Amino acid sequence: EILQLNVRSVVTLCRAIVPVFRKQRSGNIINVTSIAARNGGGPGVALYAATKGFVSTLTRGLAKELVGDNVRVNGVAPGVIITPLHDRHTPQATLDALRATIPMGRLGTPEECAGAFLYLASDAASSYVTGQIIEVNGGQLMP
Repeated sequence: EILQLNVRSVVTLCRAIVPVFRKQRSGNIINVTSIAARNGGGPGVALYAATKGFVSTLTRGLAKELVGDNVRVNGVAPGVIITPLHDRHTPQATLDALRATIPMGRLGTPEECAGAFLYLASDAASSYVTGQIIEVNGGQLMP
């Protein structure tokens, strides 16, 4: 199921839209990855992290392939974001432990991720940006 959602869907959508973007000689693809792609995630999420690693690598590879066609390809990598999925499936103790690893001291919200997507979607704001993964993680993976 995770492969279907995180790998096959991205490949299928890119296969469908890339010929259109190449023909019109412009386009903008924004993929959703995760900070788990960079750090491997935590216990029990190795497969999820691997699928998001695939998305990040595909994003960078497509950016290189499509730059000559004036097609930008980027990604957004959220950190730990409060969603209904976490509400249903993640024990509070786990969320508290994750919160402790985030310098901002809290988990993110979907609304806080929206700005990264809006930035990448805007030609006025990001026309010179391609092949990048923007992390939205409260400083969790600062160098």
